[in-house]
Amino acid sequence: MKKFLVFICFVLAFSTKAIGKETTYSKELFDKAISDGKVVVVSSWIKYCSSCAGQMKVLKKAKKDFDNIEYFAFDVTNKEIAKFFNVQYQTTLLIFKDNKEVYRSIGETTKELIYEALKSSI
Repeated sequence: MKKFLVFICFVLAFSTKAIGKETTYSKELFDKAISDGKVVVVSSWIKYCSSCAGQMKVLKKAKKDFDNIEYFAFDVTNKEIAKFFNVQYQTTLLIFKDNKEVYRSIGETTKELIYEALKSSI
């Protein structure tokens, strides 16, 4: 019974990390944000990735702290989107300004470093 409870807690912990992960990227919305002159942030995730959840938590807060930034996320297993952005790994963070990629990181979850990258892109 104890092993069963540990297993259930383990599954729930990973399920919690998966909550809130959804693909919000679409080419039309991305192109519109770029043409509107916004700074655009794109992040990749995969189900059950704890670093992805950490990065998404920082980006969720950043949405409230930075006005003129548009945020998109996508599941890295979506080959079409991953190929478009040349992304091969989850927890990849891209920042675009003036229709150019100005920042790329893989696995970055530190609030200070992500905020620094956002501030330098505005």
